[in-house]
Amino acid sequence: MTLLAFAIVLFLAWSNGSNDNFKGVATIYGSGTASYRVALAWATVTTLAGSLLTLWLAAGLVKTFSAKGLVPDAVAASPAFLSAAALGAALTVSAASRLGLPVSTTHSLTGALIGAGLASGSGVNLAVLGKSFFIPLIGCPLLAIVITAVLYPLARFARLRLGITRDSYIRIEEDLVLVSANSSGAAMADERVRLAIAGGAQPIDRYAGTLGGLSAQRALDVLHFLSAGAVSFARGLNDTPKIVAILIGAKAVGVQPGLFSIGIAMALGGLLGARRVAETMAKKIVTLNSGQGLVANLTTAGLVIAASRAGLPVSTTHVATGGLFGIGLITGTARLRTIASILLAWATTLPLGALLGAAAMLLQKRLG
Repeated sequence: MTLLAFAIVLFLAWSNGSNDNFKGVATIYGSGTASYRVALAWATVTTLAGSLLTLWLAAGLVKTFSAKGLVPDAVAASPAFLSAAALGAALTVSAASRLGLPVSTTHSLTGALIGAGLASGSGVNLAVLGKSFFIPLIGCPLLAIVITAVLYPLARFARLRLGITRDSYIRIEEDLVLVSANSSGAAMADERVRLAIAGGAQPIDRYAGTLGGLSAQRALDVLHFLSAGAVSFARGLNDTPKIVAILIGAKAVGVQPGLFSIGIAMALGGLLGARRVAETMAKKIVTLNSGQGLVANLTTAGLVIAASRAGLPVSTTHVATGGLFGIGLITGTARLRTIASILLAWATTLPLGALLGAAAMLLQKRLG
């Protein structure tokens, strides 16, 4: 059973990587700051760094997701219970990844813990569930929307005060052709531009001016790239202990080997299975430029790192997507149909995880 628990938890880590690894770098891919390959490599390296530093920076989350207090200690230490919860969460996240929907591993795992706990016959401590799980999971995405909605207008005001302007271009073959200048929105009379836009080409924003003696665009690209790494680091920091807790509870492996195993499985899942969710996060929620992406990333990284240090199980997915929602609401570029499908997926993640966790627990009980 211990070996089976180890294999199932690695499957959960793989599924987490395929659905979550690209979320931190979605803005640098969507804004054109980095290619898909460069963004994916950056996400892999920084997420793995966050995973390996979990023991020192986010040890409280290991305790939270050990399930102690949520269910009786004897159940929380049962490899059968923990395997059922891991399998229910893994199947939920894996299905979402196949559909290209960014869902929360945290919500999936919480649901699976509830379902497996109920199916074991032990019940679930509702007070612990509300305080340790639901409040941070629901509150943080709403906070991310509010913060980005406040920060972005302030950042835009600061940019204008510094004399940095924003011009829009369309890429036609190897050339960047000006569409509008100095954020005026006045379209340039170029037949190639009209044909390109009619064919679905998206404008590319570039910033003109200097910042600290550097080209404003170059400085912003560097900051944006670093902020994406910070989000990925925060995600590794927040997600890894939730999964490692199951390995430790099942006595399948020690803490340090567990961290390394989970980190590698998450990295491989992201490298090999992230493409569909990457396209959704980067291009289908909102149209972003590098400045907007920087604000969204700083919000996400700050909230997730703070929550990890406090031992709160927030969803990086929900926080990151909440940040994008906030930018889209302010700029009017949010794609409501995609957002609606994501919200529907969020609403079904926890109950689906609970259903699959319960089914896995009942199957194990039947098999003895």
